[in-house]
Amino acid sequence: MASHRHLSRIAVMQTIFEYEFLSGIDLKSLKIKKPDPKKILKYNVHQLAEKLSESDFADITLAGILKKRKEILKIMQENAPEWPVEKIAPVDRAILEIGIYEIVFAKDIPPIVAINEAIEIAKSYADTNASKFINGVLSSVMTKYKVNLKDEKTKQIRKS
Repeated sequence: MASHRHLSRIAVMQTIFEYEFLSGIDLKSLKIKKPDPKKILKYNVHQLAEKLSESDFADITLAGILKKRKEILKIMQENAPEWPVEKIAPVDRAILEIGIYEIVFAKDIPPIVAINEAIEIAKSYADTNASKFINGVLSSVMTKYKVNLKDEKTKQIRKS
């Protein structure tokens, strides 16, 4: 049985995909046209309503991704240098945006959980080899960003 957060991540992934598709967003300039991502998310959560009773986690995750989107896409490009962001399949990109947000910016989600969730969503919604690609990119992000955080915490402890 899928967890509340797993279903929320699916709703967010679908929302990012639809939002990009409907807006014709230019990933380089991030100029956005008309669609309201909150309304799209509300619709997607409603589609999962039988299984998803509240949308707080989905709302917070989507808001965080939209707020940090430029940084997330930059991190994505740095960790998948052979693939320009605009060439990554939209579903894969949406899954990566969630994973990168959770690894780098969300404080309450262990990075390994973010990676495992992204892989599981990719197995259900993306191309056959996408889970391997997503695993590789997110593992690089985790190594790059979480090792630095450990070093900073160790320095802070030593100063105390």
